[in-house]
Amino acid sequence: MEQLMDISHVSYSYHTMQGETPALSNINFTVHKGDFLAIVGPSGCGKSTLLSLLAGLLEPERGSIFLYGQKVSQKGNRTIGYMLQHDHLFEWRTVEKNVLLGLEIQKKLTPERKEDVLGMLKTYGLYKFKDARPSQLSGGMRQRAALIRTLALKPEILLLDEPFSALDYQTRLTVGDDIGSIIKKEGKTAILVTHDLSEAISLGTQVIVLGKRPAGIKAIIPIQFPESASALERRNSPEFKDYFNKIWKELNENE
Repeated sequence: MEQLMDISHVSYSYHTMQGETPALSNINFTVHKGDFLAIVGPSGCGKSTLLSLLAGLLEPERGSIFLYGQKVSQKGNRTIGYMLQHDHLFEWRTVEKNVLLGLEIQKKLTPERKEDVLGMLKTYGLYKFKDARPSQLSGGMRQRAALIRTLALKPEILLLDEPFSALDYQTRLTVGDDIGSIIKKEGKTAILVTHDLSEAISLGTQVIVLGKRPAGIKAIIPIQFPESASALERRNSPEFKDYFNKIWKELNENE
């Protein structure tokens, strides 16, 4: 399987007038094409910091991050898509204009790219809402629109920073299944940060378990389900409980 990203001996600390706060220590893993990595760990351990490093928004103090053999820099990388906790759809723009925004900003809005995006709106059930405002959409529909806006830029890797955390539990289950299916259908590679172990298992091909700050990797656990299994079907499988218990044990060992 083709290797996309290599994270080698990465450490990072925050610096203030009060001193240094170590956030991450000696992080090592690789990302291959088609992976869906889920990162879990205690609150405040540095999961979102790690995602910012992978996106090139921060630069490691030690170690290196390479994408296709080239160093990821603070200038960012347009082959990386970043989906945040909130959808950040603009109310004064229609759904169509919201999902085209990234292409407009990067001056890549060609008729062909617009047709691609409208095709995704049709495929994922939002085309009839293309002239609606974000306030007219459900929470799940807003997240689908935000994902399409990210996919419109054709990123090689999607970084997902707890994108379902603002949704109620029932919607979160459905949207997680939807988003997982879309990413799989589009053939994308994804890295998800989440506090929800069930979410990590139901979506991931691997779960990376971080320890307390300064976070190091405690375990990388491969997740294996039938290729055709949806996120909801994974949750109902007999293996699900075993994975959950294994990850829970790693998180709480020596705590």
